[in-house]
Amino acid sequence: MKTYNIDTNGYYGEFGGAYIPEILYQAVEKLRNNYLTILESKDFQKEFHQLLHDYVGRPSPLYFARRMSEKYGCRLYLKREDLNHTGAHKINNAIGQILLAKKMGCKRIIAETGAGQHGVAAATVCALMNMPCRVYMGATDVERQHVNVERMKMLGAEVYAVHSGNKTLKDATNEAIRDWCSHPDDTFYIIGSTVGPHPYPDLVARLQSIISKEIKQQLLEKEGRDYPDYLMACIGGGSNAAGTIYHYIDDLRVKLFLGEAGGHGIESGETAATIHCGKIGIIHGFRTLVMQDEDGQVTEPYSISAGLDYPGIGPLHAHLAQERRATVMAINDDEALRAAFELTRTEGIIPALESAHALGMLPKMRFQPDDVVVLTVSGRGDKDLDTYLKYKDDPQINSF
Repeated sequence: MKTYNIDTNGYYGEFGGAYIPEILYQAVEKLRNNYLTILESKDFQKEFHQLLHDYVGRPSPLYFARRMSEKYGCRLYLKREDLNHTGAHKINNAIGQILLAKKMGCKRIIAETGAGQHGVAAATVCALMNMPCRVYMGATDVERQHVNVERMKMLGAEVYAVHSGNKTLKDATNEAIRDWCSHPDDTFYIIGSTVGPHPYPDLVARLQSIISKEIKQQLLEKEGRDYPDYLMACIGGGSNAAGTIYHYIDDLRVKLFLGEAGGHGIESGETAATIHCGKIGIIHGFRTLVMQDEDGQVTEPYSISAGLDYPGIGPLHAHLAQERRATVMAINDDEALRAAFELTRTEGIIPALESAHALGMLPKMRFQPDDVVVLTVSGRGDKDLDTYLKYKDDPQINSF
């Protein structure tokens, strides 16, 4: 049977691999040689799942959205990652990687963050495990996600504001990699998404796969079958999407729909819709689709959502799109905002702007009444309230 998953060389089709400076070779090789053995060990699995249950609060609910179901003519379930400790799916991966770092003898943690949710998760697990933590964050994102910045600082992390480039997620990742190159022996880089050199995309997908594992169990209880007709999630780097689809990647009964950040539109020049606008290239240690100019220079992405404001895409999602296993829609800022207000007023759930890009696909879909649809709400919207408040009286945004 054909598989869409990673091969033994760390590639999803032609995407993935490890394109790294020589100084990082030993650190990445050590991780590659050890991650599966550690992840599959009884000791790791016991501690990981105990923390997911007792600390994170898993399993996260699979909520039947009655009013939204009526509107969109299907049976719509929301996978509530927004209800996790720290308010997003990012904590699943952060706990797994901090346990991995400890077992590998690392003494210092670095991380990058855009929306701040991964930074908060990394700071949280470092406080839990008594390890020093430095989080790199673009200066633009520091300003628009200031609540999460203060949370990280309260948790004891050092937040390093990056002023190069567009001052967003790409630039934060650049600085984190520079730090890693300077401290390769004692530092573990907790990457927040399914990006970076192999084995990170596979590592993060495996740690986030708890999402789809729970979906299978919860659907069996609620619908009498363990698979939906549609799975929907937002993608930037793509960790919540990878976790949502992990156990269904090769199940062709399940249609995959992923929403990337259209910004002001894919033709506007102000977009982060990498799958629509990108070309094959290398960024941050892996081969994928990259937004770039004719000379191969990375172009600056734009999205109202800090967590999706990235000029690349995880290699898994680039492969799924290329193979037409997944349908990827570019959801513009106004569509995402409208979807966020609709969920808030219809179901009483304020989603993160990232998650709103998954919700923004719903008006473009054509469902049958008996279709079972699972959409992952990857995070809660507290961090985006300042942005939402700017649009609360806009009739075009509130015209649902």
